[in-house]
Order: sequence, then C-alpha cells, then structure tokens
Amino acid sequence: MRLRALLDTDALGLKLLGGEDELDRTVRGVMTTDLRDPSRYLTGGELVLTGLAWRRDADDSEPFVRILVQAGVTALAAGEAELGDVPEDLVVACARHRLPLFAVHESVAFATITEHVVRQVSGERAGDLAAVVDRHRRMMTSGPAGGGPDVVLDLLGTDLDLRAWVLSPTGRPIAGSKTAGPALPAEACARLAGEHLAATRTGRRGPHRVTLGATTYSLFPVRSTGRSPQPARDVRETVLSDWLLAVEADAGDWPEERLDLLYGVTQLIAVERDRRDAARTVRRRLAQEVLELVRTGAAPAEIAARLRVAAPVLLPGLGSAPHWQVVVARVDWDGEEIEGGPVAQALLEEVLVDPAVAGPEHLDRIAVAHTGGEAIALVPLPAVSAEHDGSATGVLADTLLASVREPLTAGLNDDGRLTLGVSAAVHSAEGLRGALEEARHARRVAAARPGRVCAAGHQELASHVLLLPFVPDDVRRAFTARLLDPLRDYDRRHRAELIPTLEAFLDCDGSWTRCATRLHLHVNTLRYRVGRIEQLTSRDLSRLEDKLDFFLALRMS
Repeated sequence: MRLRALLDTDALGLKLLGGEDELDRTVRGVMTTDLRDPSRYLTGGELVLTGLAWRRDADDSEPFVRILVQAGVTALAAGEAELGDVPEDLVVACARHRLPLFAVHESVAFATITEHVVRQVSGERAGDLAAVVDRHRRMMTSGPAGGGPDVVLDLLGTDLDLRAWVLSPTGRPIAGSKTAGPALPAEACARLAGEHLAATRTGRRGPHRVTLGATTYSLFPVRSTGRSPQPARDVRETVLSDWLLAVEADAGDWPEERLDLLYGVTQLIAVERDRRDAARTVRRRLAQEVLELVRTGAAPAEIAARLRVAAPVLLPGLGSAPHWQVVVARVDWDGEEIEGGPVAQALLEEVLVDPAVAGPEHLDRIAVAHTGGEAIALVPLPAVSAEHDGSATGVLADTLLASVREPLTAGLNDDGRLTLGVSAAVHSAEGLRGALEEARHARRVAAARPGRVCAAGHQELASHVLLLPFVPDDVRRAFTARLLDPLRDYDRRHRAELIPTLEAFLDCDGSWTRCATRLHLHVNTLRYRVGRIEQLTSRDLSRLEDKLDFFLALRMS
C-alpha cells in the first residue's frame, strides 16, 4: 500500500510532518519499536511506529533516523502520548534524510495502525502475484480465521510448491502443509530452531538460511503484530517463545515479490499467535488465583474449589478431578535488568506440551502464572488406573530437559540461563503446597549444576544432591580446595591426570579392573596413580568416608 492511503484514512489519526513528495512510497510491513538501534529487526519497506522512549535528548534523533534510512524503512510515525508534540529535532533529521514523518494522535493505539497496515498490505501482496492471484487473495482474506496456519501453508505448497512448517522455539511442529510430505524429523526441527535462535541473538536479519545434509531451509521469524500492550524492547524478552516459519528452499536468490509474500504469511501466522495468546488470559488468571491461595496458606477446601473450576477449562470433558503437577522455571540474564518472570511464563507455555501432538490448540491444557522471577505451571493429569498406585503419568524432568536443551541453549547464548524444577503428581488440594515447594527445591538443585539449561525432578530430592545447593559458597570453596587443589597442582606440573583418574575410580565404585579398562591403563599404573592421590591428600581411598568426601568435592567443584 502507499503512504498516501494511510494519510487519507481518518481513523488512523496520522498527521504529516514532513515528506510530502514521498507519499507514493510503498509500505511492505509495520514494526513498533523503542530501541535506539532496531536495525536487526528491519527488512526494508516498513512503516516504523515509535513512542520515542529511545530519545533522551536532541542529539539522539539524527543517528536514529540514519539507522532507519540505511535499513530501507519507508516512513516513521511518532506517537504524541509520551512527549506531546513530536520534537523539532526529529522533524529536521527526517527532512534531512528524506524520510516521511507522521505524528500519531495520543488517542490512537499503535495496534490500530498495525492491524490496518497488515490487512491492507497482505491483500495487495496477493494481488501482485499474477500467476496465483485468486488463490493468494483467498489466502490473505481467509487467513487464520479460515483454518489457522495450516491453511496458509497448504496454499504455499499448492501454488508455489513450497514445503513449509511453523515451529516453536524448541523445534516442536505447530503447523505444516498437508502437501509438505513426511514430517520433519525431530532432530531437524530442533536444529532449525537452534539455528534460528542463534541467528536472532547475533542480530542477523531474516530469512536465515540453514543447510541440513543436502537440503537448504530458509527461516523467517514470526513476530508479534503489535497487539501486545507493551512491545518488547529487548530481543531477550521474546526470543525464547517466538515461533518461526521454516521453508524448504534457498531464499537467497528469490525475487522481492516472493519474499514479500512470505513476510505476509508470517504476519498472518503472527495474528494466529496473538489470538492464541489472548485466549490464555483465563488460564493464566486461574493459575494466579490458585497460586495465591497456596502461597497464603488458604484452607484446602478453598483451593479444591478453585481446582474444580480450573479442571473443566484445562481438560474439557474430564469426568473427575485430575492429578496435578507443578513445574517451576526461572530465566536469568546477565547484565542489563530484564524481568524474567514473563519470559519464563511464555517459555513454559511453549514447552509444556505433548511432543506427539502438533498444533496450537492443545496448549489450553496448562495454566502458568509468574511471581517475581519465577514462572509456575499447573499441569493437570488424568488419573491412570493401570498404575499400581493409581497415580498419573506426567512431566519428567529428564524428558523435558532433552526436548529443550539444544535449541534453547542457542537462544540463551552466553548471557542467559534457564533452570527447571518438576514436582511429583498430587491428587488433592492438600498436596499442592508440597508440590510447589518440591518443584522449587528441584529448580534450586538444577541451578547448582553447570550448563545454560538445567532441570531436576522430584526423584532427586531424596539423594545428596538436595543438600548441595544449600552449602554456602565459602564452605564449598574451602572443602573442595583442601581435597582437590593438591591434585590440580600436581596435574598442572606433571600432566598426571590425577583428577580424571579419581573421577573414573569413584565412578567404577573402586573396581580396579573396570577403572583400568575405562582409562585404558595397566592395573599397576592405576594403582600408582591412586597411591599418589592418597599421598598428596593424606586420604585412603579404601575407606568409605574418604571416598564420599572426594565424591562430594568433585560434585561441588
């Protein structure tokens, strides 16, 4: 669509401040930002909406406008709600760079402008492709309301012969065209998601091209259409929960019209994502209410009443109250302050899903709240009579970790950390408070482990690992230094590998034969090394107490 058409739409509340000679420019998309440098999220042709939160003084306008022009932005629209009139320095900078500038009246929401542009641009893009004009007009007008992302992807397959899938940030298939053929292997999905997250964190513009074996995929980000009341100001606020569109093709040599179409598809999918997010409001409120009752020590009868309300919402048609499980997650970022609770909440809503079921609708089966830096999920589980104890099967920490660790590690990069704790299933309101504490303890156990993504389950709380996270740091350092520093020093001077030998010896339960086989050593060489360990530490590895001390020192180091 043309800029002139936006100006002629009274409902959008736009006032032209500069660039009258440029009103025939084409708008290909829309983006809301308050970042000082949003270039990593721009692909060219956008109408950029800003509340001016990036502007601290008059000197900020020139570099901001220069960045937009270099990225190929079509026009800038500045809201009047934050500063009143649009600052003169911004008007001057836009005039200098011939960037059309609009003022947005404070009574008009950015979401209103965004929805109008997406609707108009999507319809026009379909008409631009003469060979498939009728089918793509139907694609853009029916959109998600006409069957969700699958309908859009089906049309990509039939009209453009493109196999495409919508994936979650962990690589879970959300949608795919019926013409796409066999489903993508789970390993390929996880790899594509990880590559997309890594590219997003490094600021590279989409589409991102990835080659797996002999096949090249182009990855397009699926970003919010702007309906959220507060747009993300840092990529880390959304990177762990945003969807992506994976197309089996190399988009590097595509004509601009085909790229435009694919970006239009991502905007339609984003509308579906926003619709689904809006539907989560009730479930989030239910989780928050139950969590508050549990935290404040409410009577079990009151908690049970709220659970009876929640059960039909989360598991429609369930005849009896389910078992419940609690999962706690925390996302921590280094450096700049980012509120971790909402990030972890959106992430849990993506990952606590049965991997065998595709599509967005079954996400209704969980409810996630957040408090402080934690996100807390209530997971309903139908009772399984086949179990000996009548309990339910549910989320397992190891399974959950395996499904998210590879791709999310890429998204966390070098400055983020995700820790997860999983409780046992409980069948009554009385057990819910214990389940919450159990999940929180398990998450703290996970936090004591190395790695960007760690998880622990309730089964581990019966072993020594429960105690380790609560040992003060100074006690840890003193204990491990006394036992292990002499060995580390010796290894540095003589390359003797005493520490790996100790780990293997304890791993083999003190078996000389098994340990020598694992290390590819003669038993006499192993005995010499163990003797050197005992000599340097004044300990005896034939004694259970000394073995236990070494074991704990290695776990805490």
